[in-house]
Amino acid sequence: MGLRGTVRVPGDKSMTHRAFLMGGIADGTTVISNALLGADCLASLAAVEALGAQVERTSDGIHITGTDHLHAAAIDCGNSGTTIRLLSGILAGGQESYTLTGDDSLQKRPMDRVTVPLTTLGAKIDGTYAPLTIEGRRLVGTTYTLPVASAQVKSAVLLAGLFATGETTVIEPVLSRDHTERMLPKFGAEVTIQEQERGRRIRLQGPIRLQATTIDIPGDPSSAAFWWTAAVLGQDSAITTEHVLMNPTRIGFLQVLRQMGASVEITNRQESTGEETADVTLTTTSLQAISIEGEQIPSLIDEIPLFALLATQADGKTIIRDAAELRVKETDRIETVVSALKKIGARIEATADGMIIDGPTPLIGATVDSAGDHRLAMMLTIASTLQPEIQVLGNEVVEVSYPTFYDDLKTLQQANR
Repeated sequence: MGLRGTVRVPGDKSMTHRAFLMGGIADGTTVISNALLGADCLASLAAVEALGAQVERTSDGIHITGTDHLHAAAIDCGNSGTTIRLLSGILAGGQESYTLTGDDSLQKRPMDRVTVPLTTLGAKIDGTYAPLTIEGRRLVGTTYTLPVASAQVKSAVLLAGLFATGETTVIEPVLSRDHTERMLPKFGAEVTIQEQERGRRIRLQGPIRLQATTIDIPGDPSSAAFWWTAAVLGQDSAITTEHVLMNPTRIGFLQVLRQMGASVEITNRQESTGEETADVTLTTTSLQAISIEGEQIPSLIDEIPLFALLATQADGKTIIRDAAELRVKETDRIETVVSALKKIGARIEATADGMIIDGPTPLIGATVDSAGDHRLAMMLTIASTLQPEIQVLGNEVVEVSYPTFYDDLKTLQQANR
């Protein structure tokens, strides 16, 4: 039996992180509605509170009164790579000494991809892996060219640029998630973006104190993607996700679904916080294998585990290339996804920077472990809606990004009875 109904997924994770961090250093009180209150984003909220911001939860959202002095602090970022990397950019221009650490998984994730570019502005950061020690100091604007597209690195440099004297410029080879440069103007920062033949140039003039604002967070497309997958693969399924973020850097998964043959219906387009939102409906369909690579990858990097599941049920050979970044996520997502899908019957092989999947293949019952990865846990749960004998261990980890995931699943299952 498939899934049917309407879901409003939690607020976008990337936007929530940025709203919390920017609100924490803004002058005045920022009000944030529909924020994602999963473990990762709460790490960012706790961080700004530790640094001196005042946080109040009310019926209309999260109220953050920013601090003009970043207090010395030792901050536990939990499992959140976004928190530790973006916060490194902010604290590089602070006035005190700071320590950033995290759980065992975070301490294994490389930080030099952020710390090295921050040193070009004059930052003093010790540590290739967490814990990082940061001595806040005066920064000087610079021009930094990203070797590969990375929203976290770009954001860290731009946030450091708020504290730097002069112009800070980031040049990215291809467009990556652009929530930081879209949100900064909402907080009063002037950001100039220039499209170039080879890449994209983002500039801001510092130092500047952000100004408090009001932010409404749309639904997270990376969370909605689980229901889009369930709708396409399920028997007699139809699911609508409401008020979902439609940022072009975040809907690569929808484009891939279309390429594979899915019918995607988009209605009720609106604008919220400088971002487009819409309702998205998908229904059961048959799929054709495709290959994804190059510029497609950044816009669906978090959805690749779901894409791999789709590929197991698509007709033909699917190839994923240029996704080596998956090896430094919460887990080595190439190895963990391949291992988990093999256990449930998939014909799938890992490559250095991706996967090769032959389909379609009937899924089989097995017990599989989430490996502490929230996206892997949810992907395997969607697989279990196709094959009920699949048992997922460690599924409590979904709290990281989608605390109400299993409640929403139950609602969709009941709607089709």
